[in-house]
Amino acid sequence: MAIKRTNSNSSSPRKKTNTRKSPSRNWFQITKKWTIRIVLGFFAVTIFWVLALRFINPPVTFLMIKRGFEWKAAGKGFKIEKEWLNYDELSTNLKKAAIAGEDAHFMTHNGFDTKAIMEAFEKNKDGKPLRGGSTISQQTAKNVFLWPQRSWVRKGLETYFTFLIELFWSKKRILEVYLNVIEMGQGVYGAEAAAQYYFDKSGKSLTKKEAALIIAILPNPRKWDSRRPSRYVNSRANSIVRYLNHYSVPE
Repeated sequence: MAIKRTNSNSSSPRKKTNTRKSPSRNWFQITKKWTIRIVLGFFAVTIFWVLALRFINPPVTFLMIKRGFEWKAAGKGFKIEKEWLNYDELSTNLKKAAIAGEDAHFMTHNGFDTKAIMEAFEKNKDGKPLRGGSTISQQTAKNVFLWPQRSWVRKGLETYFTFLIELFWSKKRILEVYLNVIEMGQGVYGAEAAAQYYFDKSGKSLTKKEAALIIAILPNPRKWDSRRPSRYVNSRANSIVRYLNHYSVPE
């Protein structure tokens, strides 16, 4: 007699496997995907922005716009005075004065002067806002790419953009942009506008003392005046003139 084989699988119903993911797992995957996209998008946009401004002169900055509206709110009209000078047109005296007065190690650091930052930190331990220690590269990054209000977020982004411009720009380009966008008076931005405003001449032909007086007011350009310098500003300008020839500029 033949023995009839039975299929064990046919006697018991098949178990269905649940391939549906839990809602929490779905949410995690979606969040992860979009986080990666946002981060990659941020890096792509900011790197492209920095590379573009290596060749294109920044037309305006957030600080210029903010100050313009402040000026208008005070009933004085919307004021932004600026005129771009290419690097080779800028007075050599002004280039040297900027380095002597604002960033003595500009030619050798990688965007951050650790010694100056630590010295500024020691001087500001009393809880007041941290002042001093910012390099020309940091000030350029802050002015060109960021908003004026102080915050830890902005400080972090300032560090990031400083790293990028040091990586993708030359020292020559950094100094050129700095001297064309920095606030140098009430509604006055850049070397050419400042030279015309204070001395009725072009930023191409500033004397050593004139260049030093413009740089000397940069810690507080809306309060101090290069035409009528206070004792402190005049003393600072004289100090800059004294050491002017100790510094070289990017070629």
